[in-house]
Amino acid sequence: MADRDWDLFVIGAGSGGVRCARFSAQFGARVAIAEERYLGGTCVNVGCIPKKLMVYASHYTEEAHDAAAGFGWKVGDSSFDWSTLIANKNSEIERLNGIYDGLLDGAGVTLFNGRARIVDPHTVEVDGQQHSAENILVSTGSWPNLPDVPGIEHAITSNEVFYLEEQPKRVLIVGGGYIAVEFAGIFHGLGTEVTQIYRGPLFLRGFDDDVRAHLAGEIRKKGIDLRFDTNVNAIEKTSQGYSVALTDGSTVEVDQVMYATGRVPLSKDLGLEDAGVEVNSKGAILVDEYSRSNVPSIHAIGDVTDRVNLTPVAIHEGVCLSNTLFNGTPMKPVHRDVPAAVFSQPPIGTVGLTEAQAREEYADVDIYESRFRALKHTLTKGDEQTYMKLIVDPKSDRVLGLHMVGPDAGEITQGFAVAIKCGATKAQFDSTIGIHPTSAEEFVTMRTPR
Repeated sequence: MADRDWDLFVIGAGSGGVRCARFSAQFGARVAIAEERYLGGTCVNVGCIPKKLMVYASHYTEEAHDAAAGFGWKVGDSSFDWSTLIANKNSEIERLNGIYDGLLDGAGVTLFNGRARIVDPHTVEVDGQQHSAENILVSTGSWPNLPDVPGIEHAITSNEVFYLEEQPKRVLIVGGGYIAVEFAGIFHGLGTEVTQIYRGPLFLRGFDDDVRAHLAGEIRKKGIDLRFDTNVNAIEKTSQGYSVALTDGSTVEVDQVMYATGRVPLSKDLGLEDAGVEVNSKGAILVDEYSRSNVPSIHAIGDVTDRVNLTPVAIHEGVCLSNTLFNGTPMKPVHRDVPAAVFSQPPIGTVGLTEAQAREEYADVDIYESRFRALKHTLTKGDEQTYMKLIVDPKSDRVLGLHMVGPDAGEITQGFAVAIKCGATKAQFDSTIGIHPTSAEEFVTMRTPR
């Protein structure tokens, strides 16, 4: 490796790339990383972090007005200022960018600010300067995908929504994935009139069907105009905003159209073809179980591989790769029983198999479920229902899947994910004493299968 400039050259300083670069350097490798946009990637800049901050902001109306009165609080007049939220969010993101810079520097990783392109299996070019590397890692993430619809140039995506100068009074959100669902809740909570449409019969494809149906009902109860089997025919700019013609024959008048119709691997114009790296029809880099492409010196992790597109998974893949290449400990990323949350309102927490997946894989399954009105809502006018579900293999008694829709679902599911990962059985769930009164205790008190 001494004949090369670097032992590892990373293209893309998102969460996965940065983690792999840092660990590799700590294992003694000479590491460089190139980034053309912002340190921290999608998650830090236009994803997880700013999204969650906006989710917090959107909760205040419901908490301060709808819930407070039931507990004896009289809240006076209040107002929301969009520009203050965006400015404070921007300050936090800038702070995190600086932290990522410091982490790389502290680990001894050399950062190049510029667009990197692969010249051959051992060469990367950044702004005209070539660097030789024994190993190259592509961790460039993904990018919002926009369909070919008349007037699509008027729409924004999750990239632009975080930087809107003004809060729209009316918004149309197109899409049925977690990004669309989360922003429908964010805008609604902040006072925007929200219409969300999805081309299929039920949103959040890939999640448990009971979870999907339950959340749809709760979202509609909150006042969001949620429409399925509906898409956009055309978007027309008007003097008052945008007029959007829908496939159901209706037209909606809005101030903003946001598309959240999926993301595609960000792999174009990286020189992959020149190096002989194979990609699929979506542009995802094809890798083996150790995140290595068909070219032995070129590797890929994160969303650009289109495996499990979650930030913690990209970080996990980066740690595995650094150990494989530079620590003498080959490690395969594990993509089963990955916990996840959707910060919808109410939120989703999930880990393990859905009921449909379990029925495909196992001869028989037992389903345990509970629906209830949380204690908090007994003193308010809220009629929000929490939903919890366990999927069990009756032969082994192992809990195959755990799903929840309700307050703190992500926090609750993270803890139970450890149990699922360890192969916990239903009997072990049953023998665990619940914390009372909490919603989480329902997971250890379900006794009768559906």
